[in-house]
Amino acid sequence: MEFPRCDTTVAWAALQGHFAAHGRDLDLREAFNRDPGRFDSLSLQAPGVFADLSKNLWDLKTRKLLTELAQECGLEARRDAMLAGAPINTTEGRAVLHTALRAPRGTAPFSDEVHGVLDRLFDFAEQVRDTGSSGIRHVVNIGIGGSDLGPQMVVPALDAWAHPGITMHFVSNVDGHDITPVLRRLRPDNTLFIIASKTFTTQETMANAAVARQWFLDQGGTDIDRHFVGATTNLTAAAEFGIHITFGFWDWVGGRYSLWSAIGLPIAIAVGSEHFRALLAGAHAMDRHFAEAPLKSNLPVQLGLLDVWYRNFHRFSSRSVAPYHQGLKRLPAYLQQLEMESNGKCVDLDGEPLPFGTSPVVWGEPGTNGQHAYFQMLHQGTDVVPVEFIAVKHPTHPHADLHAKALANCLAQSQALMLGKTTEAALGEAAPTASASLGKLTVARHRTFPGNRPSTTLLLDTLTPHTLGALIALYEHRVFTSGALWGLNSFDQWGVELGKALASQLLPRLTASGAADTRGLDASTAGLLARLKD
Repeated sequence: MEFPRCDTTVAWAALQGHFAAHGRDLDLREAFNRDPGRFDSLSLQAPGVFADLSKNLWDLKTRKLLTELAQECGLEARRDAMLAGAPINTTEGRAVLHTALRAPRGTAPFSDEVHGVLDRLFDFAEQVRDTGSSGIRHVVNIGIGGSDLGPQMVVPALDAWAHPGITMHFVSNVDGHDITPVLRRLRPDNTLFIIASKTFTTQETMANAAVARQWFLDQGGTDIDRHFVGATTNLTAAAEFGIHITFGFWDWVGGRYSLWSAIGLPIAIAVGSEHFRALLAGAHAMDRHFAEAPLKSNLPVQLGLLDVWYRNFHRFSSRSVAPYHQGLKRLPAYLQQLEMESNGKCVDLDGEPLPFGTSPVVWGEPGTNGQHAYFQMLHQGTDVVPVEFIAVKHPTHPHADLHAKALANCLAQSQALMLGKTTEAALGEAAPTASASLGKLTVARHRTFPGNRPSTTLLLDTLTPHTLGALIALYEHRVFTSGALWGLNSFDQWGVELGKALASQLLPRLTASGAADTRGLDASTAGLLARLKD
């Protein structure tokens, strides 16, 4: 089925006219003064997540035109094709069915296979969690990309449910400075290594796995089969390594969508099978919302449309994610892969060059840490960067005063971005730390905030396995929405391969004895190689 690309539609042309006439110069302060109901009309409730979209540079007319754009681009049909298991990953001829990994039994494609693996996975996780019998006190997940970022994000987020007697470790970087300090804290008799690689050939993962196995043997370990387990489909390679306990998944599970699969084994060990099932249930609830809610009240869709509005009309090139919950400290890194690996493309489904921008740069840090780092630029820098605040109403710790301070800062930052501060207001304030040699007007200009800077606030009642699952799925479907309108294949990642191939060619030159072999290399690479070999 053929669908039009966003820039070829009638709605796109209408949006261009709307942007020129109204959207470019929209002032949030004036918009709120004109419309007392703006918060209510531009907020949405989805399973587990409430979204305040009212501090964004749009209005009801913008939202209407964007929704018409989604309809004209066939978003609903594209979504339904994905959920039904059509091979929408056209460059690899694969289905895209991460939603099937969290669907109840009998309700999605491949249900028997999915739940067969989950049942085995949960049985194994519970055996490990019985530390009296298993003897396991440390679990080391060795993976990279989707085999690392998802579990490494979820485990600290769900710390309130973590097993008190098991410490989780994550190793991903092929740089030995990653694995060395981890191994230093371990003993082979009470450590379980999870080698997470679908093909069991991922360069970085297998290099670290080899180091871990050698360390295990050097430290007197004698039972590799008991202390190493694989999340992989390559049973032959795993057996050759010494691993016979494996949990597989399928080619319709992309790496950045794989935490719901066998890649989630460290999550299941950390929080237990009951809470992992709640994580899956939360994601499934968001899946149903994405599948069934009308486009105008469909939160993943509206966020994806807002991303298109900002990227292609306002020309904003990045978005900052600021979770005001320390448990979500790894969420920005997780979202970097989810969004930029999915939609960081420059050609459409037909291989034609795109005349517009696609994925923004996604970056961030938890609040309040980010306030003392990069928020200066957000408030007074020359670039406008939309900010995404994530707040949690109820903490899972007993320090109510600390939680109130975090929430107050979250609300204040979005308020300050919108309101700003005029030079006149700054002139009327005392500035005790300002230099006495500067004139008052000069100081006031330094203390002026332009304001009218957009933000979204996502609010969770409590950060639980269920709401975290919903939040992650929300981001997945949002990325699908913007990618579909841009006419992308959001599910391949050819861009990660060229550098790997060149690294394989350079490695023998680095490890060979003697002078550097720089034949056939560009001058820069040759010069750097020579210095490294000197």
